[in-house]
Amino acid sequence: MKCAAVIFDLIGTLARNFSAREFERLLHEMAAAVCAPAADFARRWVASFDERNKGLWPTLEANIEQVCRAMGVKSDPARLAQAARLMLDFRGRTLIPRPDAVETLNRLKALGCKTGLISDCSPEVPIVWRETPLAALIDAPIFSCLVGLKKPDPRIYHLACERLGVDPQDCLYVGDGDSHELTGADRVGMHAVMMRAPHDDPYRHDPEDWQGPCISALKDVLTLVQG
Repeated sequence: MKCAAVIFDLIGTLARNFSAREFERLLHEMAAAVCAPAADFARRWVASFDERNKGLWPTLEANIEQVCRAMGVKSDPARLAQAARLMLDFRGRTLIPRPDAVETLNRLKALGCKTGLISDCSPEVPIVWRETPLAALIDAPIFSCLVGLKKPDPRIYHLACERLGVDPQDCLYVGDGDSHELTGADRVGMHAVMMRAPHDDPYRHDPEDWQGPCISALKDVLTLVQG
């Protein structure tokens, strides 16, 4: 397919996802930082996924405070900051580009393809993103927590197209299938493909059962856009 732009998911696609075990350990550490029951904190944190990723709370501290309040746990600013720092450090350690990500993005640019990003994420991700080598290679990065929309809302895909100056039917969307992102991309007219890397053991909040095309490495995108 000939594409004017390729739009990527971030966590689980351009960057390898973290494992469920890693994430569980992080939430237990955050709970300990604010002196909250670990299981209840983890359950409430996961339950606030949609609101967090739509930017309901402008900071991690505000989200953590809300979770604590719902449990009847009082936590001072220092403890909230400590818990937020645990999440920020976790993102810094885990938001690592896949081995072929930078090369693939460079080659897409050499082919004349625009590049976009749609990431369902909380406020720490845009902060960490700026420090990755991927940031300079994406023409239009969109973070759900900053625009108040998350996948599969059609408006977030149209926003990406608007910022790239392309029509949906001229875009390839690549994602790991979390948040029903592939169905969402397909519904607005994009060409959607699942990134399903072997040996991944990812934490996925809301995966979909995708029956469409799949690739096993980011570099396979190059074959698709030149086909």
